[in-house]
Amino acid sequence: MTALPHTRSRTAHWAATALALAALLGGTALLQPSGATANPSGEAARGPAPEAASYPLDCGADEAEVLASGSADFDGDGRAEAVAVARCGSAGGTPPSAVFVLAPAAEDERPEVVATLVPASEGMSVQGLKVTPHAISATLLGYSSSDVPRCCPDKQRKVRWEWRDGRFVLVPGPVAGAA
Repeated sequence: MTALPHTRSRTAHWAATALALAALLGGTALLQPSGATANPSGEAARGPAPEAASYPLDCGADEAEVLASGSADFDGDGRAEAVAVARCGSAGGTPPSAVFVLAPAAEDERPEVVATLVPASEGMSVQGLKVTPHAISATLLGYSSSDVPRCCPDKQRKVRWEWRDGRFVLVPGPVAGAA
């Protein structure tokens, strides 16, 4: 079966498509909603440095380590907060993780922990942290009993914390394996 002449793509078709796409992207970069402001310094998008914070973790002689982080301006004040997954450093094993929200601090001060979303005392590992302007999501890994080796979690659940009415609200995902 032969193709109709108008169904064959040619270089001119690809060039026209690329030109149209470039024009669309260029136009969206120039157009902004009324009242939009630019922040060339990028400070609103970047929160406090999670490595500079002091976490409420009982690590003994070990130090806390930040495994993952992200930032967003949850409260709309123009200053981004940081979200950090932290745990005690360890030479072996898998110490439990915790999820903290950090507020920006004065220039010479450490960021302040303003919320603990997952305390280390729950014995969870946290993976897949994702931070957006109105929510934080992650996968929590846990253990069904104390007989399960701490290296190998056998429970998993996706969770999401949404910023609502000035606080984070936990929205659990479905339990893995549940019908």
